[in-house]
Amino acid sequence: MLAGERITAVIVDDHAAIAAGVRYWCEQARPTIELIDARARMANVWTGPGAGADVVIFDLELVPKNPAFGELRRLADHGRRVVVYSQHSDSPTVLKCVNLGALAYLTKTEGPEHLVPAIRAAAAGRPYTAPSLGGALAGDDDPGRPRISHREAEVLRAWFAASSKELVATRLRISVKTVDTHIERVRIKYANVGRAARTKSDLVTRALHDGLITLEELGTAPDPVR
Repeated sequence: MLAGERITAVIVDDHAAIAAGVRYWCEQARPTIELIDARARMANVWTGPGAGADVVIFDLELVPKNPAFGELRRLADHGRRVVVYSQHSDSPTVLKCVNLGALAYLTKTEGPEHLVPAIRAAAAGRPYTAPSLGGALAGDDDPGRPRISHREAEVLRAWFAASSKELVATRLRISVKTVDTHIERVRIKYANVGRAARTKSDLVTRALHDGLITLEELGTAPDPVR
């Protein structure tokens, strides 16, 4: 997304008051953020105006007493940029959402001073660390191997073997924006465990070390210079 472009977000939440509050915050933001209310229907995230939204604001409680991790995984696998906005504040839930591909996780006690910047960051494909996420990351004692999703690994391997992201997009039948989103999420996950991978060469090294790709698979790939 280019600087100055209008941001659109779609919210999927089963509490009308939450959606109304988020709409007010987006309207008061400068520049304003256009909010589309999916009215707790995931179909409205995939069709109509919601399908083209830059950011999905996602409530885990779409199914009573059953956090909708499957829906979050589907969104992430399709390259949607997700901000989870949930009542859950426990570290395992927060970390699972980040590992599934959410670019930000906020609790519903965190207001516009965090949600609006999180939406802007996600629209640009960047992570945002709110206090709830920062506390979960600080308390995470899982050693330094990030949880890379199957789709992220697939995109990564295709990128290592291709000369451009456009070729990856064509091969996997996704957009270049989706390729960029998956690669950026992998970078974020490595950074979160203290193993920064800022270049393509860094990512190849990490992937080889973690078994995401073998030397044999890498043998036909071009020199990873970006």
